[in-house]
Amino acid sequence: MIHLRKPITWRRLKKNLYRPWGKYAGKVDLFIAYRRFRRLAAADHRFEIRWRDRDPGGENNVQGAGGGTDYARHAAWAARQLERINPTYHIDITNDMFLYDLALSAAPPSGNGYRPARLRLGAGACGRGDLWRLPFPDKSVESIACLHVVEHAGLGRYGDPLNPQGDLQAIRELRRVVRQGGHLLLIVPVGRARIRFNANRVYSPAQILSYFHDMTLLESALLAADDQRPEDLIFGTPEEIFHQQLEGTGCFLFQRPRQAPSP
Repeated sequence: MIHLRKPITWRRLKKNLYRPWGKYAGKVDLFIAYRRFRRLAAADHRFEIRWRDRDPGGENNVQGAGGGTDYARHAAWAARQLERINPTYHIDITNDMFLYDLALSAAPPSGNGYRPARLRLGAGACGRGDLWRLPFPDKSVESIACLHVVEHAGLGRYGDPLNPQGDLQAIRELRRVVRQGGHLLLIVPVGRARIRFNANRVYSPAQILSYFHDMTLLESALLAADDQRPEDLIFGTPEEIFHQQLEGTGCFLFQRPRQAPSP
């Protein structure tokens, strides 16, 4: 005869029935969003989109700008470019605060983000901005940086609506606002072109160059993903090394020609 310590109740039965599936509950919304994104991206053949490449977002409800130690080297590269450019004013479309802090020593910066930090330092200021509709007139910005932001646009990770063309829309806005002779600093993941839903896109270097075909590439650098040179940026990176990356970090400095090319 079996003696039960506790009587079987519907509450206990339901609790134990659903316990093995608890770990999947958090993936349901992600999978629904993934399927919806794939349908929206049916006509966009720029990237591989596979469920096994997924990287679930854990910062969707974060209200302030983030950052991490891995971003410090990227920001240091960008800060060196700002010192070289020496702009009178700089706009930072930010995903972290490293460049913003470093830019204070080069030029008065203005930081804009979808999740702005509550920060004001001297001549610098932070505000809320939409990369799909930048609040600047055409060809008016002397210097602008967009570090680790474009690759997220339209993936829904930070509360933005799903839009497979979101990165292209953001790139068009960046190109629109840079004035003649002005500079754009761009940092994105590079390697085999694919989407890690809902984290980021990974671009091939050819894609990046084609998106900014009307601007001049002044410098490119790679932070390799293989950790063989974890603290070094590889400058003037040959294209074949870019292609060897599963997901490295590409740093690009573009300049709009001072005079528009003849048709």
